Amino acid sequence: MSSLTYDLTLAGLSVGSAAALTGIGLIVTYRATGVLNFAHGAIAMVCAYLLRQFTVEWGWPLTLGASVTLLLVAPAIGMALERFVFRPLSLLGGDPAQTLVASIGVFVLLVGGAALVWGTGARADAPTLVSADPWGQLAVAVALAAGVGAVTRWTRFGTELRAVVDDRPLAVLGGIDADRVAAAGWAFGSFTAGLTGVLLAPYVRLDPYGLPLLVMEVMAVAVAARMRSLPVAVVVALGIGVAQSQLTRLHPSGWAEPLLQAVGANLFVVALLVAALVLPGIGTRDAFPRTATASVPTPSGAWAVAVVLFLLPLGFAGSDLHTSVQVPALGVVLLSLVVVTGRGGQISLGQAAYAGLGALFTALLAAGRFPGLPRLPGLAALAVAVLLVAPLGVLTGWPAIKRHGLALAVATFAVGVGVSRFVFEQPYAVAGLSLDRPAGFDGDRAYYVLELVLLAVALLAARTLRRGRTGRALAAMRDHEAGASAAGVRVPALKLTAFVAGAALAALGGGMLGMGLRAFDATAYDPVRGLLWFAAVVVLGADSVLGALVAAALLVGLDAGARGGVAAALIGLLAVLVGRFPEGPYEALRAATSRLRLHRRATLTPLGARVRRHLRPADEGRPGAFRPQAPMRAVAPSATDRTAEPPTPPVPAESPNRTGPPESPNRYGPPVPAVSPGRYGTTRPVTDSGSRAARMPPQPLTARGLHVAYSGFTALDGVFLDIPPGRVTAVVGPNGAGKSTLFHCLAGTLRPSGGQVLLGGRDITRLAAHARTRLGIARTFQQLAVFPSLTVAENVRVGAEQGRIADPGAVERALRLLGLDGPVRSLPAAGLPTGTLRRVELARALAGSPRVLLLDEPAAGLDTGEVTALARVLRALAADGMALLVVEHDLDLVADLAHTVHVMAAGRIVASGPADRVLDTRTGT
Repeated sequence: MSSLTYDLTLAGLSVGSAAALTGIGLIVTYRATGVLNFAHGAIAMVCAYLLRQFTVEWGWPLTLGASVTLLLVAPAIGMALERFVFRPLSLLGGDPAQTLVASIGVFVLLVGGAALVWGTGARADAPTLVSADPWGQLAVAVALAAGVGAVTRWTRFGTELRAVVDDRPLAVLGGIDADRVAAAGWAFGSFTAGLTGVLLAPYVRLDPYGLPLLVMEVMAVAVAARMRSLPVAVVVALGIGVAQSQLTRLHPSGWAEPLLQAVGANLFVVALLVAALVLPGIGTRDAFPRTATASVPTPSGAWAVAVVLFLLPLGFAGSDLHTSVQVPALGVVLLSLVVVTGRGGQISLGQAAYAGLGALFTALLAAGRFPGLPRLPGLAALAVAVLLVAPLGVLTGWPAIKRHGLALAVATFAVGVGVSRFVFEQPYAVAGLSLDRPAGFDGDRAYYVLELVLLAVALLAARTLRRGRTGRALAAMRDHEAGASAAGVRVPALKLTAFVAGAALAALGGGMLGMGLRAFDATAYDPVRGLLWFAAVVVLGADSVLGALVAAALLVGLDAGARGGVAAALIGLLAVLVGRFPEGPYEALRAATSRLRLHRRATLTPLGARVRRHLRPADEGRPGAFRPQAPMRAVAPSATDRTAEPPTPPVPAESPNRTGPPESPNRYGPPVPAVSPGRYGTTRPVTDSGSRAARMPPQPLTARGLHVAYSGFTALDGVFLDIPPGRVTAVVGPNGAGKSTLFHCLAGTLRPSGGQVLLGGRDITRLAAHARTRLGIARTFQQLAVFPSLTVAENVRVGAEQGRIADPGAVERALRLLGLDGPVRSLPAAGLPTGTLRRVELARALAGSPRVLLLDEPAAGLDTGEVTALARVLRALAADGMALLVVEHDLDLVADLAHTVHVMAAGRIVASGPADRVLDTRTGT
């Protein structure tokens, strides 16, 4: 028995050593570049193929082949990726979403290229570089870890590496060549990937899909080490390897046997699930591509062309028609990614799992093998399968509530791998399954017609989730999650909705695909396929329904020939170019076409130019002309408003409750007549109908003894603050005083460790930001929080739809109040000047009819005229009964605007009182 234990331990150390190499490479690459290299497994596979090509096919000596592969080719791959793929992305700002897409693109490109060059069949003659004795592999892993640790800790390069990891821009300013550091990190990471591949290839099947996925599964050791600690990665890898080996000794009987066998064979997958779903997430930046661009409108006639192309296969016959059957089904699957990723902004790398579950459940229901349910006809089985799979979308939706970026990518990928390994590859689940088409649709042409009908239903469902109130909320969540929550969007519930809807659409498409193939084929839904689908949707238009259909046609059509991998190679190539063409291939093609097109412009004679200048000044007369830097203006009520409410007298230059000296100069000018009382405050009905909810009295926002500490540092130390209605309260102080922490506690984006936040006596300390918004607390952000893909009016409408009171007239009143009711209302927010975007953000906050308005650096980025207009609007809102809190560094604005000023230092309020007295005595703040 002891001999068996020893032998199994040695076998486990061998597997764990290879996993440790993967973990070391991933961690070094991540620490040097910030990139979680999803292409690590593909690089390993390519290097294993190259070593086989050199030694088996070309007859090179093993030493020469290994030296060229590991010391030349592998580092060269890493350096080429850094130079041509990831360096352009870092110059664009290092968007983690684009970096992730590029990394997946490299994976897909290498997998597709390997399939084209070496075919898709498995090879069993890979050369053995290190003997089966695990001590050699273990020595290599430990030596590499120790060497990297020594270099990182005791050399100049290690110091530069740590500096680049901590703050790359600051490191560059300090004279460090960050590109050189990143190139070295990529070269070493690719070397470890190649070493992993050549070590594993003799003991696993060498094919373009199996080996890359196997290497990606052992990503668990790097994630468990928080992408930081090499010793932890090595210990975890060796521990999992030994445990997985020892589990093979257990042979229970009954229902537990297949489950335990599956766990024993896939313990690294279990570890990946635990590390991704249970441990704190890695990569804290937000999820999906929020490039500040508006949605590109679909060209006129594009849908007509698409309809014609999808109807063409009805005229096909034989193998062409049989291949075409897959296109509508795959189109439905890709529509699920449009909903989840394109519109909702959530990275989902596990959609293939839901598609496979849809096909599997359809087959089980049609065969009468689903526990607790009778045998169902084809279409009924498909419908029930969709209903059963949809709630399983919570498997990825629930982690998405608190995870973003890389953490969400790893979590969704882990779910996809887990479903594939523990369901699709287990004989007890899929043995003997067949999947017939519905009665009456057995032929390819008839079934294609049925698919077109189901595709039309899926398109309508996707359109419903992309339009109207839900569509605007999803777009807001995608563009700026914190801003959407501040506007009242229930972000957690909306994320779950997106993932559940995506799972339902994927299940529908997967069931259709299984019926088209007349069988459940687990390889059609493996995780590598899911990565390919994700990359295809992203590069061809993540938010484009038409792009999903084009992607489906390309993926099926390009791989219909004798050799597979063409589609993967093309999609991968487009994905790795995301840094070169951040707007996408459509925009790149349009720009290239416009550069090639000859421009011939008519010119005026000198006399004609003089006549034109007299008839139409340069900046006037142009239809729809708009100067976005014009100051904001407060608008008097319309005729309809004046009939509904008595006229409002102008607001005096100095409010009666103002504490500043009347004779003090006001550089912002006297206030202008604003909207009638009650239009944005709480003293009178907000809605024209005078709803009961709108008549609630003003309520103060109060902080009582707030305490916040970060790792021993006290950010707030027992802060008490009152924000009364009808007054402007300001908080000032130096950087690091705790102003932002206090603001976040009041807004609901940070929960204090002690104390209370009260709204009119109600304890709201534990309420989320969106819940506070619906109670009447609105906020703006120091860094602009607008939704670039939505128009100005749509941005404001999100606040009106999700705010405290649903008021149909609130959007128009907010647009008029902030001077946004002209042509600018129809422009996308992307690309507008800062001053205009500040007005958009404030208008969105006011459209929700708040009682309390929290303003974080509202004058940031504004010129003097815009600040003047802003001050007038804020005074009018306070006079209307609204409670305002302003955190601002412009002390002149604070002096002329605030009734009460609180000065913070070291997490405490050290002075409070009227603006003139406090600011005169605290000139150093």
